[in-house]
Amino acid sequence: MQGQVVKKVVVAGGGTAGWMAAAALSRHLGSLLDITLVESDDIGTVGVGESTIPTARTFNQLLGIDEREFMRATMATFKLGILFEDWARLGDRYIHSFGQVGKSTWMAGFHHMWLEARAQGFGGDLGDYCYELKAAEGQRFATGPDATLNYAYHLDATLYGRFLRGMSEKAGVRRVEGKIRSVEQDPESGFIRALVMESGDHVEGDLFVDCTGFRGLLIEQTLKAGYDDWSQWLPTNSAVPLQTVSVGPAVPYTRAMAHTAGWQWRIPLQHRVGNGLVYCNDFMSDDEATAFLLGQVEGEALMTPRVIRYVTGRRRKTWEKNCVALGLASGFVEPLESTSIHLIMIGVLRLMQLFPFDGCSPALAERFNRLQDTEIEGIRDFIVLHYKLTERDDTPFWRHVRDMPVPDSLAHRIELFRDGAQAYQATGELFQVDSWLQVMLGQRLEPRSWHRMGRLMPPDQLRRALDDLKGNIGRAVERLPRHQDFIDQYVGRRVAEPA
Repeated sequence: MQGQVVKKVVVAGGGTAGWMAAAALSRHLGSLLDITLVESDDIGTVGVGESTIPTARTFNQLLGIDEREFMRATMATFKLGILFEDWARLGDRYIHSFGQVGKSTWMAGFHHMWLEARAQGFGGDLGDYCYELKAAEGQRFATGPDATLNYAYHLDATLYGRFLRGMSEKAGVRRVEGKIRSVEQDPESGFIRALVMESGDHVEGDLFVDCTGFRGLLIEQTLKAGYDDWSQWLPTNSAVPLQTVSVGPAVPYTRAMAHTAGWQWRIPLQHRVGNGLVYCNDFMSDDEATAFLLGQVEGEALMTPRVIRYVTGRRRKTWEKNCVALGLASGFVEPLESTSIHLIMIGVLRLMQLFPFDGCSPALAERFNRLQDTEIEGIRDFIVLHYKLTERDDTPFWRHVRDMPVPDSLAHRIELFRDGAQAYQATGELFQVDSWLQVMLGQRLEPRSWHRMGRLMPPDQLRRALDDLKGNIGRAVERLPRHQDFIDQYVGRRVAEPA
C-alpha cells in the first residue's frame, strides 16, 4: 500500500479502546481523515479498566476535555497511588504513590541519603518524604492552580467510552451498528479491504484499527500476527469483576490485596465500588474465586459475578500490513499497576505520530512495533517484580512465583538494587525511579550498600534536613481537604450516599 493515500480509517470495535482511538484521531487529524467506527450493542465489553495512572490526565488534556465535565460523566474519583496489602508478607502494607520521594541530587537519589540516615538510627519511613503518599494515607486531596499533587483517576470505563463517543460523533466520526461477519482482504498483498457486516454491507477502509478485544478479529484471526505468551512470568489467567454499592467515603487510592492465589482489587467511584479477583486457575477454581470475592466485598452486589479468562502476553506485531491493534487486541498485562488504559493511549498517540498518510510501509510498522514492544516489556517487568519479591510461602501459588525465573532485564534490576541501592528509568520506560524504589522497598528488597554522599553532611545537619522536609510535607497535607469533601465540591453534587 505504499504510495496509496490513507484517508479512510475504520475502527473495529467500540468500548474504551475504540472510542479513545476515534476521539483522538478525530480531534487531531479529523480534517484529513474519514473515520468510521464499527461496533455492536450485542457484543459486551470487558469494561473493568477502571483505575488509571497520571498519563490519563495528559490524554484528556490533549483531547481538550474539561476535568469537571469528565468526572461528572464518568463518576470519577481521584487517585494518588495503589495500596498493596499482604504482598511481601502477610500483614504488610505499602503504598506505591505517583509522587516524588524526597529531593535528589545529580550524584545520587534521595533514598541514598535516607538509607545513610537509617543506618545512623534516624530518618523514619521513606514514605514520610513523599507528598502524594502522605496525602493518600490521610485521605486528603485537592487540585487547582495552587495544588501540586500528581494524580490519576478511578473511573467507570463504560461511561468513559460513552463520553468519548459523544465527543467523537460531534467531531464527525461515523458509527456503524452491527456485527462483523468476515474480513475482506486483497488477494495479492493480504491487506484488509473491508469489513463485511452480517447485514451484507461492506465497510471499506485504507487503515484499520483493531479494538475487538482478546479475540483480535483483524490482527490475529485475519492477519495471523502471532502472540507471545508470558504466563511463565505472570501466571494469573482469570479475573472475576463485581460492582458493589458504596458504603463509605471514597479513598484516593486503589487497593490491591493479595490472597492465596493472586490478588483482589477495590476501586472507589462516586456512585459505586469496583471490585474484582485476579487469580490463577491452576491454584484456585472459578467457584472458589467467586465465593471468596463475594465473602470479601463490602456493600450490596450490583451485578452477577462472571469469569474472564486471559493469557498475559503481547501480540508479536501490533501493526501488521494496514492494521494497528489497540487495547486487549494488542496484548494484555494483568491490571496490577493500572496500565491498560495507558497502553491504549500511548498506542493512539504513536499511531498519530507515525500516521501512514501516503501508505503503510514496513519501516513505519517496524518502528511502531519496536516502540510498543519496549513499552509493554517495561510494564511487564515492573509487574513481575511484585510477585518475584514476595517472601510468602504459605500457599503453592506464592511459592511458585517466589521461585520462578524472571526476564534477564528484571533480574539485573533486582541485583543492581540489592547490591548498591541503584534504581533507574531507561529511555522510553513508563515507570520512573520513584516507582521502582517504592515497590522494591515495599516488597522488602533490602540493599546491601548505598551511595555514601550522606556522609558528606554531619549527622545533625542530615537529621535537620530530613526533619524539615518531613515537617513541610506533613503541614501541606494537613491543609488539604478530605478527598470525599473535595469531590463533592468539585463535581457539584453528592452521589451514592451510604445506605
